[in-house]
Amino acid sequence: MGQLLDRSIPAVWVSGEISNFTQAASGHWYFTLKDPQAAVRAVMFRGRAQAVSFSPRAGDKVEIRARVSLYEPRGDYQLQVDAMRPAGQGGLYEAFLRLKEKLAAQGLFDPERKREPVALPRAIGVVTSLQAAALRDVLSALARRAPHIPVVIYPAPVQGADAAARLAAAVRAATARAEVDTLLLVRGGGSIEDLWSFNDEALAYAILDSAIPVISGVGHETDFTIADFVADLRAPTPTAAAELAATPRGEWLARVAQANRALARTQQRRLERAAQRLDRAAAQLTSPGQRLSHQRDRLDALRHRLGVAARRPLARREARLEVLHTRLAHRRPDVRRAAERLARVQAALAQAGRRLTPARQAALQALSGQLRALDPQQTLARGYAIARDTDGRIVRDAGTLARGARLSLRFARGEAQVDVRDVTPEDGAA
Repeated sequence: MGQLLDRSIPAVWVSGEISNFTQAASGHWYFTLKDPQAAVRAVMFRGRAQAVSFSPRAGDKVEIRARVSLYEPRGDYQLQVDAMRPAGQGGLYEAFLRLKEKLAAQGLFDPERKREPVALPRAIGVVTSLQAAALRDVLSALARRAPHIPVVIYPAPVQGADAAARLAAAVRAATARAEVDTLLLVRGGGSIEDLWSFNDEALAYAILDSAIPVISGVGHETDFTIADFVADLRAPTPTAAAELAATPRGEWLARVAQANRALARTQQRRLERAAQRLDRAAAQLTSPGQRLSHQRDRLDALRHRLGVAARRPLARREARLEVLHTRLAHRRPDVRRAAERLARVQAALAQAGRRLTPARQAALQALSGQLRALDPQQTLARGYAIARDTDGRIVRDAGTLARGARLSLRFARGEAQVDVRDVTPEDGAA
């Protein structure tokens, strides 16, 4: 039967009011959907329920897309829910998605353009309604965390026909007045219709153009608006937005106290080092009279050392000069004796010359005669000749010659070339 129903009846959209809502430990939702004429049980399993953007409560009017199914153990008919949205919000939600997609494509949601709020603002601005409970929550949180920071309120309605335009005007006014460092855009929770003013394109561009970092705190943690995506920082609630805007005063005081203690320790160390330097300087300090006395003693000592130093080299030089005089006296030659010895040597040399000259002349003449006797030219002059072969060798033996050999004959005067016609050896053989 259950399979027959699944095949026969397609998924349909049904609207009604939730009652008897229960969320099981498994994460499945069980509830009754009713209207003035009828009621039907419904179940939404966890996988589908996690995709719903809000937490349904008893009494909420919703629209669901469901299929008819049969719970066979009890024989009960029920609706198996695939999707859920607040009743009457389908068109608004689709408009929200279209605007979100358009602004995202234009780069309004890019993380690179987001700014960090000022850590220590001189003043915080709040854009909201003067009658909103969110304003009381923000003021209470700021008074508790940072009572020293002034708060400037830029009033604007948060719901109604002209709320979006007035919210955008308030943001622009805060930028123009430039009297705060952080701007909060806050409102309490509500339905999508209640929060619709924060899904306005003009407000999105006002936030984008703001020179002041903007923190949005609109609705509850599960509520998201276009303002949340454009703002520099999104807080889940107005109170959380106030907490993000201001560091607690106690934390700043603790930081100041810590810095104060560190400064005191540094100053104490510097004073201690200065005191040590002062003690060392005082230990080295003497009176002018003592310093003059010390300088006088030192001057006397230097004068004495100067006198000693001046006399010592002079005495050393005098002693050395005396030694050199003594050595010179011992080593000075006796000129008179050397002259007498030179005269004797000259006389002996002259006598030896007179004695040796005739003998040397006689020997020279004898050697000259021998030289003349052995001179080949003298032999040639007596009618002899010197014979040489073609190689220039002297021919001493006729037996070494052959007929027709050419000889060169050297005479006392000139030379002659001859050919050998006949050879007669010493033993007479032809």
